[in-house]
Amino acid sequence: MHLATYLGLLHTSLRTLADAFREVAKGHGEEPDVQHTCEVLAARIDGQVSDLAPIVERYGEHREPEPERLHTAEFDQTRSGGVGLLRDLQDLYALSSFTDITWTVVGQAAQGLRDKELMDVVSSCEQDTARQLAWLKTRIKQSAPQALIAARG
Repeated sequence: MHLATYLGLLHTSLRTLADAFREVAKGHGEEPDVQHTCEVLAARIDGQVSDLAPIVERYGEHREPEPERLHTAEFDQTRSGGVGLLRDLQDLYALSSFTDITWTVVGQAAQGLRDKELMDVVSSCEQDTARQLAWLKTRIKQSAPQALIAARG
């Protein structure tokens, strides 16, 4: 069974994403809504890690380095200015999308196993991830015109 591989991938992805949200919060403190929301989302992801813990205990996990590679490539440090914020939000969106599809894969395994506990965790966490993606998309849309058209320099 390869579920342990995807549980490890999901666990690593969640930790990477929470760290990335914290980095963006810290790096864009001049944007209070970004700072606050990123901190809240990071804490929610920490909750997902906790929710996943009993599942990992039951099925085990095999850690994969892919999300960490994404994190290393995209978040050595946050960027500055309007375009920097836009790019950092876009990177968060990419990491959140990776996490979202990984939840989907694990959810399919949960259905195949008829594991109600795992299905419940996946359902709840997929909803959280959908909210992350929705906020990121909205904030990207809000930032893009000013960063790409109005701002100079």
